[in-house]
Amino acid sequence: MKCVKVPLKQLNDIRIKLMEEGLMNMDFRIKAEKDYGFIPINDDVDGFEIVDIALEPIKKVPHSFSELLEDELTSDEIETLRTSFDTIGDIVILEIPENLESKKQIIGDAALKFTKRRSIYMKRSAIKGTTRVRDLEFLSGVDDSVTIHREHGARLKLDVREVYFSPRLATERKRVMESVRDGEKILDMFCGIGPFPIVIARNKDADIVAVDINESAIRYLNENIKLNKLKGHIETYTGDINEVSKGFKCKFDRIIMNLPGLAYTFLDLAVDLIEDDGIINYYEFSDSYETGIKRLKDACLRKNKEVEIINAHKVKSTSPGEWHIAIDGKIKNT
Repeated sequence: MKCVKVPLKQLNDIRIKLMEEGLMNMDFRIKAEKDYGFIPINDDVDGFEIVDIALEPIKKVPHSFSELLEDELTSDEIETLRTSFDTIGDIVILEIPENLESKKQIIGDAALKFTKRRSIYMKRSAIKGTTRVRDLEFLSGVDDSVTIHREHGARLKLDVREVYFSPRLATERKRVMESVRDGEKILDMFCGIGPFPIVIARNKDADIVAVDINESAIRYLNENIKLNKLKGHIETYTGDINEVSKGFKCKFDRIIMNLPGLAYTFLDLAVDLIEDDGIINYYEFSDSYETGIKRLKDACLRKNKEVEIINAHKVKSTSPGEWHIAIDGKIKNT
């Protein structure tokens, strides 16, 4: 490698000068031997002794996902992809627009290199069916869809091909957990692998009934109960909440309804199952709070009850103009 040979005492000053002038070769490490240092250069430099010496190349580490793709995609395309990552444990799930599908392998390989996760998948469908799963296509790394996701100290095991899980609700789950009082009786109508029940039961001495129609989700929830040290107790049921609830012998202080596409169809049941002064944590997809609040009020009216809205906020954006909305209502007997 072509280098300038300089006294060690002058090495740093000359290095800075060569860098500023764009003459230093940044792909190789500087070498020091006895009284001299050797600085790699791109071309001959006047006023210095030029020598040829073996130097160690510098391993290039990308500083950003953008850097890995800058030769393949436009800046706008890269920015779109940057907001389309879901990292679940050591798995990354990408949402790749149709116009970039021809470059899906390049994008998948770049995501693997940048995130340093084990497996990269891309979404192949929207969430569908009563079991709330989506089709995924393996892109890069290791094709193993089972992982353990860590959230607020909890460990959540799941198979991303068999169950639905959103890491983007971590803040919302913590918010609900912090509002729970020890001793509450809680029903999670659509629990999935149990992120709400597990996070709550790790921190609060609550009795939680967790229901989901997806057998795989309940199987993983049962594993997650064993994986975590819990203060509270979780009882699990597989099936449609309309049918499972027929066997309940108590009402609940809190009901969690995180099925934003369809939760409104179960509001009458939730109002039937809630204790006086109990809280319903209700979720829906909407462009405003008004629709959800009206649905909750109408359900209470049908059951001769009333509701005090104690919170309404946007959890996350789902599409332009639409949000995942959270509404907390305290239900009272009239």
